[in-house]
Amino acid sequence: MNATYLIEFVREIYKTNEFIPLHAPTFKGNEKAYVMETIESTFVSSVGKFVDDFERNIEAYTGTAKAVATVNGTAALHTALYMADVQRGDLVITQALTFVATCNALYHMGAEPIFVDVSPISLGLCPKAVDSFLCEYAEVTDAGCIHKKTGKRIKAVVPMHTFGHPVELDELVAVCVKWGLVLVEDAAESLGSFYKDKHTGTIGDVGALSFNGNKIITTGGGGIVLCKNREFGARTKHVTTTAKVPHAYEFFHDEPGFNYRMPNLNAALGCAQLELIDQYLRQKRQLAECYREFFKETDVQFVTEPNYAKSNYWLNAIICPDKKSREGIILGTNGSGVMTRPIWKLMHRLPMFENAIRDDLTYSEHIEAHLINLPSTPVVINS
Repeated sequence: MNATYLIEFVREIYKTNEFIPLHAPTFKGNEKAYVMETIESTFVSSVGKFVDDFERNIEAYTGTAKAVATVNGTAALHTALYMADVQRGDLVITQALTFVATCNALYHMGAEPIFVDVSPISLGLCPKAVDSFLCEYAEVTDAGCIHKKTGKRIKAVVPMHTFGHPVELDELVAVCVKWGLVLVEDAAESLGSFYKDKHTGTIGDVGALSFNGNKIITTGGGGIVLCKNREFGARTKHVTTTAKVPHAYEFFHDEPGFNYRMPNLNAALGCAQLELIDQYLRQKRQLAECYREFFKETDVQFVTEPNYAKSNYWLNAIICPDKKSREGIILGTNGSGVMTRPIWKLMHRLPMFENAIRDDLTYSEHIEAHLINLPSTPVVINS
């Protein structure tokens, strides 16, 4: 694959000779009106009608029982882990092929990751690899699932839906049931992605979304915890609002909570963005199909959604045949003002996680060395 042909193709799609980012926010609806309404109301901080509206709208869209808005996606995942009763010193199985926020949330819980390989089907955590690791290194006791070598409790499994492609959730749920583990979905990248007609983040015990500026919709910065029942959701809301017991004027807090509240100003932006999500998803799927056709007769593999899922194609991706061709494309495109990027460094290559327990990561290492993300901002494509 010649980088020049790809540059020309991307510029033809986006109809510009200017710099083309990887994924830029799109503001074409009521964003300005809602934000101005918030400013005029003076309720710009953590209380206001747009926070309530945004949570209700996400509940309706995802089908979750209760959505709790937070200041960012990492805070949402941190809260989800807290609500899943992950404790200091616990072990949590996750993927090394992920954005660092997944592991940062574990770190700040005082938990430690166990890195297991990803699946070629989804690029997310592989259920067979998880079960194989547990069969070899863990046992179920009265104290829970225990890592035999360290004696530490394995509490949870945290898959991340890579680039919006849902992991094999039925299989992961079965593994978690077998070993007595909690399933926490890192759905930061997968708003608008469905696994067998169910929205990601709603199938595990608890899930977390992100609305960072580069996500499919944005609140500037923000996240949401997806809760399976209203009681669980009420406690999650309580925990994220400093665990303050409701009172007209007294300040009494009944547990160490988080100040993770999403400001009303950000929620206003999110409400406007969510009104256009179906349009953005259509455009992103059209863009993905254009990429798929472009790479069809080449030696490059375009990453497509698993057959059990409908993905949001948050970031389009290709897998190059070798490291040399990948390097050539990355250097050529970025040198010409078309942003592409390699995938994240595997988590065990970072200094803070280099001593983490890890299983065989052969496929994760292959993807790390061969994958490229392509420009993925929603765009109107003339047929």
